[in-house]
Amino acid sequence: MIEVRNLIKRFGDFVAVNGVSFDIREGESFALLGPNGSGKSTILKCLAGLTTPTSGEIRISGFDTQEKPRESRRVLSYLPQRVGFHDCLTAREVLEFYCRLRKLPNARIDKVLHGSEFDFNGFCEKRVAELSGGMKQKLGLAVASLPDAPILLLDEPTVSLDPAGAIAFRQFLKGLKAKGKTIVFTSHMLADVEALADRVAVLVDGKLVALESVEAIRQRTKDRNETIEEVYLDYAKAN
Repeated sequence: MIEVRNLIKRFGDFVAVNGVSFDIREGESFALLGPNGSGKSTILKCLAGLTTPTSGEIRISGFDTQEKPRESRRVLSYLPQRVGFHDCLTAREVLEFYCRLRKLPNARIDKVLHGSEFDFNGFCEKRVAELSGGMKQKLGLAVASLPDAPILLLDEPTVSLDPAGAIAFRQFLKGLKAKGKTIVFTSHMLADVEALADRVAVLVDGKLVALESVEAIRQRTKDRNETIEEVYLDYAKAN
């Protein structure tokens, strides 16, 4: 469903992504794992068509993102790391705006909110200025869910959520995956990766240093009597 070949992205003399290649299968939950500055968000923005690669190739559902940008964007929905909405709008008005933008019926709003694992009680009529950081993040997740796209790109989706919100988010993603969605998310939180991902791309300084299934990582922790954190550090040190 997603093919990335020798992706390179430079910002001036700085190489943010350095020759990364991977494939993501339909219906897979795929994590980009790494510390800040490892290239995770840049790769996700390249997939979303928000950043133009310096070189390399990305194909989404068979469409080259450079040659067929509209077609490739049509099958995905993107949630940035930090969402920003107009403070004067209510949450429902934000959702209505994005429905109009994506040419979707307003009926999608109630379907998303009532079908979510999140608690949106009293949420819709509040203005954005009244929402906590976690509730704004939930609003962003609701916006990203509106198009019912087959591919979701989520950048650090649990960054502003409290522990209860993070647990609800994981249930939310598991529900989407059960419906056949392909999910690509970035994280530096090993707990999210272990709970949600089928496979993990480990990134260090813009390079792909490991591509493993979560089961393989779990087996490695068992065989070597290591924590998942220690396994991650092993990958980083080896490169």
